[in-house]
Amino acid sequence: MTAPAADRSHRLRRMTGRDPNESHRAATPLELLYDLTLVVAFSVAGGQFAHALVEDHVVAGLLGFGVGMFAITLAWINFSWFSSAYDTDDGFMRLATLVQMVGVLVIALGLHDVFEGFNHGEFDNAVLVAGYVTMRVSMVALWSRAARHDRERRSTCLAYARGIAAVQVGWIITALDLLPTGAQIALALVLFAVEVGGTVWIETHFPSTPWNPHHIAERYALLAIISFGEVILGTTTAIEAVVAEQGWSADAAVIALAGVSLAVGLWWCYFIVPYGEALRGSNAKSMIFGFGHVLLYAAIAATGAGLHAAAYLLEDHSELDPAQTVLTMAVPVGLFAVVLVVLFHVMFPGRDPLHYWLLAGTLVVLVAAWVLAAGGASMSVALAVLMLAPWVTVVGYELRGHRHLAEVVGA
Repeated sequence: MTAPAADRSHRLRRMTGRDPNESHRAATPLELLYDLTLVVAFSVAGGQFAHALVEDHVVAGLLGFGVGMFAITLAWINFSWFSSAYDTDDGFMRLATLVQMVGVLVIALGLHDVFEGFNHGEFDNAVLVAGYVTMRVSMVALWSRAARHDRERRSTCLAYARGIAAVQVGWIITALDLLPTGAQIALALVLFAVEVGGTVWIETHFPSTPWNPHHIAERYALLAIISFGEVILGTTTAIEAVVAEQGWSADAAVIALAGVSLAVGLWWCYFIVPYGEALRGSNAKSMIFGFGHVLLYAAIAATGAGLHAAAYLLEDHSELDPAQTVLTMAVPVGLFAVVLVVLFHVMFPGRDPLHYWLLAGTLVVLVAAWVLAAGGASMSVALAVLMLAPWVTVVGYELRGHRHLAEVVGA
């Protein structure tokens, strides 16, 4: 007797929640397609940030980059955790994801206005908010549908749907140019805090959604790889600048080695930590893991923007001096190292003094690169030193740290 044919249609299915202990759960092709829009958004954010830096609009650049990265990743986070719990891959889910993708691209298109607005003392976020609200309206529809189908977690799903819908009213107010710039920014900060705090409150006061820990860890890792792509792109831009000025030379080779080594070193450091194991062991740590990555992604993307800034300097199109340009890379690499150590200590038990020594060694290398640039060393020499920063952790882990990690994962 032949087995019945599998239903390969994408007809509507009930969102009753997936098994959180489902084995071999991996990112779906739909999720991977959605992530391609994040590639564009991160690239635009990094490019705009680099422009602001080389024009010596550092404060405006930091504000624009912070708003852009937070808006992009915050909406992505909520969608990713929802899809981990309720992805049915039916027609409704696919169309809702399409709306999400459109929202990301609209956010990317609105980033130029945000950066330019901050350059002139304004908060021009109308296009960005349009994209953000588009994404969040899609999430309201998804959470409402899940509330209808998952009776056990109906209160959780409704809390998300109502909370997200209410916050969007505030975002629309910030975009209508009804408030002074200072009040706009203050309201935006409050709304971001409510978005994060509301998620934490819902997850700690209502039945937890059935998300899969290893699936979530993989989704975050994939977005990290997209962020590392910005470092590779920045390296390519810097090499092009050198080649355009002086042809293929030793400087071009050193910059290529430095940029790629920096990207691989940061990637190696990130993938040292088995986040899936930690999430499986404790749901309470999921919120810190989830929102802590916002800073991590921003640090990686900002490193790529710093390499873009180095390219502008090599082309003589920058208002920054070499030492300041090195800081555009050294500061985000240092932030990455600090956030990574904090996340590890939150996610896993035990404290190994080696972590602090490795962090100190990383920061010393970054300071050394800045001192060299301030002392007149070429950009290629400063980058050659800077690229060693993440490798301090890599070497320490491979020589000794892996044993401590095996112990804490076992615990």
